[in-house]
Amino acid sequence: MGETTSERNPSAPTLPSLLDGTGSNLIHRDLSWLQFNDRVLAEARASSNPPLERLKFLGITASNLDEFFMIRFASLARRVASAVRTNAPERERLQRVRNRILETASRFVARQAETLGMLATELAGAGLRIAGEVREGGPAWEPARRVFEEQVRPRLTPRAGFAFPNLRALPNLWTAVLFPGGIWFELPRTLPPVLHARDGTGVFLFFLDDLIRTFLGGAVRAEGAPAFARMTRDGDFNLDLTEEDPETIPDLIRSGVGSRELGRPVRIQSAGDFPSKLLGRCISRLRLSPAQVLPAPRTLFLHGLSTLAHELGDVVQRTASLTYPARRSFVPGSSGIFERIRKRDILLHHPYDSFDTFVKFVLCACEDPGVERIEQTIYRVDRASPELEALKGAARRKTVRVIIEPRARFDELNNLRLAEELAAAGVEVGFGFGRLKLHAKIALVTRREADGVRLYTHLSTGNYNTVTARQYEDLAILTAHPGIGADGRRFFDAVWDGRVPEGFRALVQAPGALHRRLLALIRTETEAARHGRPARIAAKVNALVDPSLIGHLYVASQAGVAVDLVVRGACSLIPGVKGLSENVRVVSVVDRYLEHSRIYSFAASRAMYFSSADWMPRNFFSRLELAFPVLDPHLVRFVEEIVLPAYLGDTVKARELTPQGAWRRRSAAGVGPLPPVFGKEPIRSQFFFESLAAGEYRGTPLEFEPQMNAESRG
Repeated sequence: MGETTSERNPSAPTLPSLLDGTGSNLIHRDLSWLQFNDRVLAEARASSNPPLERLKFLGITASNLDEFFMIRFASLARRVASAVRTNAPERERLQRVRNRILETASRFVARQAETLGMLATELAGAGLRIAGEVREGGPAWEPARRVFEEQVRPRLTPRAGFAFPNLRALPNLWTAVLFPGGIWFELPRTLPPVLHARDGTGVFLFFLDDLIRTFLGGAVRAEGAPAFARMTRDGDFNLDLTEEDPETIPDLIRSGVGSRELGRPVRIQSAGDFPSKLLGRCISRLRLSPAQVLPAPRTLFLHGLSTLAHELGDVVQRTASLTYPARRSFVPGSSGIFERIRKRDILLHHPYDSFDTFVKFVLCACEDPGVERIEQTIYRVDRASPELEALKGAARRKTVRVIIEPRARFDELNNLRLAEELAAAGVEVGFGFGRLKLHAKIALVTRREADGVRLYTHLSTGNYNTVTARQYEDLAILTAHPGIGADGRRFFDAVWDGRVPEGFRALVQAPGALHRRLLALIRTETEAARHGRPARIAAKVNALVDPSLIGHLYVASQAGVAVDLVVRGACSLIPGVKGLSENVRVVSVVDRYLEHSRIYSFAASRAMYFSSADWMPRNFFSRLELAFPVLDPHLVRFVEEIVLPAYLGDTVKARELTPQGAWRRRSAAGVGPLPPVFGKEPIRSQFFFESLAAGEYRGTPLEFEPQMNAESRG
């Protein structure tokens, strides 16, 4: 029997407390997301993971929770405030959801603190010592003092007379430090949250608040221990660019980013003996419930652990047991890349297949004299990528057009700087338009050849980002299919003119067509099952929360359609309920890489798509998305026979959603037989994909022609 969430966590919610309260058979998306964060925390607690990986997962849970309060909880708070004036039943429902979220978050913070204590004990044996409050004369004293004096103290300015207005004005995710007597400091986000120092026996890790407790009071002659308060504010803003002059868009974006700093308070994290009268005044004046003041999980700077592997890069190289061994990504041969794409579509499964393949595709396009035009969308990008430098150089010789989404959350300023750099180099730069965020990932190369003009298209489920491509799992296709190329041309022409693209023959766009197409495909499977024909729906997404689509999946299940879903994060669908969803199976994989690809597969229709879109209302109606068909039979077979079975057969890192709303670990007995390529060992899907790439896909449908012969390793 698999281990359930409630068995690991006795305070885990039961199904009735997870429902959205509307009377439908739906788990509330925010409560489901909190369950996802609990699955991430489970990886921090898993002794089978290397030490630095466990610290990374613990840090991710904290940064995840920061963003959750800034975006999702803030949205709920706005809806509660609106319903207070207009709809009493809706207000009561939303308040119940809000209270459940805060109760769950409070329990979660306690588990974070417990996990940190557990890790501190276990990691000391690996040479990683979380110092906590440092005692004078102890082994950590001198390294801690040196780190504080060099990296922290010069950036702090004491202030006097702390009062409520100071806390009310504290920017988003900044921390106030208050000493008895009224001396106080602001800790900006730019201060390192976790610092480290080495000695002859290993590495000391210091949280910023521990260093301040130890050294700052004496530096300012303050008596007693300090108290801390960290402010979280509503961090969302929406801009409709429909009527905006492109030249004014950067200023509008900067203004929106600035407003994030002083949005409505939604959470205060506290540590130490914060004055109760001041805290009570904050709750009253800032219109917070007492439950929105959450104690810190031992430190206010847990989020800093998620970047620790980068900070300790030299240690990781010398001490391989601290982290996973370096992965060597498969790189298909890139010489004559256009000829290879003409011969057959190329599937790229990142990070197992190197992102360098896409970079080389762009570099070849920039250097090839036959290429007349290069076009690309950008949502989140690494500005240091060699691909971008090549585009700048190519703009002197051919048409280079880039469409950037300036509203990509938390990447707005990075994208504006990139737009300025590209424009200065002669690249034609456009912005996303209207109320829709441009989330589609597509690059199009127009090349003049002996038999005429040919279009080469790259379509991806993930961003054009060399950094995250090593950390996120995604799928991409390079193709010379004329129908897809023609649709790519329609896409760029329409978006450049500020229009939603339409009239596609191969691609499917949102808003509009994608939601309708998916519902129609589900209905086709339903009708096939009703008439006794084979029917199956298999999908992999990051979130499944669209009520209409879930309703159609319930109907399909009742008709006998087998529905297999891989959902990384929030899932509002309840599987396995007799008479409702007994033919639906939902699994979630949380492992070394962030699962990010989206796959839609429909057996009766013989249709398979990859997409940038999750099954969420925002992706269907508020973003410009693309779903692209998988047309090459070899690639279809690879996904059907290898990719989806690997996820659905994972018994190491996958968890399955039960009809009771709990997530349980899976046993091999509940998976069923798998093809011989999977062997007899328990399947850990990500490690299995690594082994396939290392073996150059021998024994799979991708073992064909010279296309996939590796030139090098990334």
